[in-house]
Amino acid sequence: MPPDFQLIVMKYGLKKKFCYSGIACIVLIASMLYYFFFTSFSKLGSTQYVYIDADDNVDSVCHKLRPWAHGHSMNAFTTLIRHGNYEENIRTGRYAIEPGRGALTVFRHLKNGMQAPVRLTIPPIRTKDRLAAVMSEKLMMDSLSLLKALNNQDVCRKLGYDTATVICMFIPNTYEVYWNIPIESFFERMKTECNRFWTEERQRRADAMGLSREEVVTLASIVDEETADDKEKPMIAGMYYNRLKLRSNQYPKGMPLQADPTVKFAWKRFEVKRIYLNMLLIDSPYNTYRYAGLPPGPIRIPTVAGIDAVLNHVQHDYLYMCAKEDFSGTHNFARTFAEHQENAKRYAIALNRRGIK
Repeated sequence: MPPDFQLIVMKYGLKKKFCYSGIACIVLIASMLYYFFFTSFSKLGSTQYVYIDADDNVDSVCHKLRPWAHGHSMNAFTTLIRHGNYEENIRTGRYAIEPGRGALTVFRHLKNGMQAPVRLTIPPIRTKDRLAAVMSEKLMMDSLSLLKALNNQDVCRKLGYDTATVICMFIPNTYEVYWNIPIESFFERMKTECNRFWTEERQRRADAMGLSREEVVTLASIVDEETADDKEKPMIAGMYYNRLKLRSNQYPKGMPLQADPTVKFAWKRFEVKRIYLNMLLIDSPYNTYRYAGLPPGPIRIPTVAGIDAVLNHVQHDYLYMCAKEDFSGTHNFARTFAEHQENAKRYAIALNRRGIK
């Protein structure tokens, strides 16, 4: 073999060797990068959620993530933090840490504010302070700030309500919202959902009754407090509607609703089982024994079943009702006060037998 040709072969062999070595290095580096940045960040088999609030910093974010993270993934994440300007871009929110997602994806989601929404259920509860407390448990909201907004006449007026009727805006369904939603945006969302709930058919039925949306919701709140039996609610709604619309020499402004739940609301004594005469003396617009017509606003967030029970109330001529003495949660209805007194007597005897005061 000629010397020149031999030299060429040797040089070619060296280049080939170096080429293979370079490829091997590239593959090794790529494998390491993939291992650190793209293999599953979480060592758990289910999706976890990290909540970043306004007080968090880089250290606290890492502290929240570390219990779920593989060691190599956490190292990759801290490297991204150092070189990714995250300290100046910490965004509040609820973020999903899903199995199979790498450190780079987790970092990108947190830095860019790519949140996972919360399924928020509005519960049918009685008071605004309780609503504020429940929402603060589910969202990044301060309960005191939320309650203050609900009691702010200017805030309520912008939404089309007052402080007594703003509770009508909350329809007890489940919605997807972001955990860090501001109070103003939360109110706007609830207003939008409320308008969506009031379909043309529901509005038509309210108009036919001569009631506004707020009046329907207020009446529904009373019905809901009277019974948990959805089947009986249209009967109860019909009875209260009869009282509301009754005009006579005795009741020129309409027959008082005389709804016990409104008295409990006026006293904020929801636990009482019996309403005594001294409780009826409270001077409150929510005392429907003292003041005719509906109270100023709902006495709770009513259920959808309660609202629809009012809109689809049973048309009958009953004016009175009393809880049944069998404590079934349903009621005896009466057309005359004399019939009602008999029903009330039987119920009082049943209460006494059970020692209920």
